[in-house]
Amino acid sequence: MKRTRTTALTVVAAVAALTPVLGQAAATAADGKGDGKGNLPQDPVGSGKAWSKDQKHKVEGEARFHPGVQYETVTRPGPAGAPEWERKTGDPDTLAWLPSYEFAWTVSDVLVNKGLTTKNGKHPLTLHAVLRDARHTAVAEVHKELAGQAATGRQKIAGNKRIACDTGDYTVEWTIERPGYARVGGTLRWNSSCEQYRTAFAAEHAGR
Repeated sequence: MKRTRTTALTVVAAVAALTPVLGQAAATAADGKGDGKGNLPQDPVGSGKAWSKDQKHKVEGEARFHPGVQYETVTRPGPAGAPEWERKTGDPDTLAWLPSYEFAWTVSDVLVNKGLTTKNGKHPLTLHAVLRDARHTAVAEVHKELAGQAATGRQKIAGNKRIACDTGDYTVEWTIERPGYARVGGTLRWNSSCEQYRTAFAAEHAGR
């Protein structure tokens, strides 16, 4: 049976959800730089915290890079005994990445007179990330300014930039800023290999 290509694209979302800001993170450092070590290289995460100059305001942040693999599907016949049982499988020739970026934050203020830390009110925030290739060239960038955000929250931003498979190692530079107070950020490393998907598709095409 002749195979036919579907026109729709399939986008696979990252499996792991963003962990709570104050929970166990894959990489945390006092200066706010995490490189994603200890997490899947295809779904790196980093976190950190920073204080304002007067030590009265703190920003804790976490960023996760979702590669988001994209591909077309083709229709394959069923097994020899039942070829009418067609199935759709991924076409390895159409593989590509369509990344997105997820940010989580907690901002807090110290009440000096009472010695308490509060996480109240609404706050402006600036979220920023740049994806750079091995030559340190920026190939994608997201920037979003938010107003009236709760002291604890999260936001996912679509990258809207297609990245070809197997184009080497990339670095994600990210920041979360509470304007006028403090900014936290770091770097994540990501490898653009699509080998795991090609292997899976090959097995499907072979009927295994």
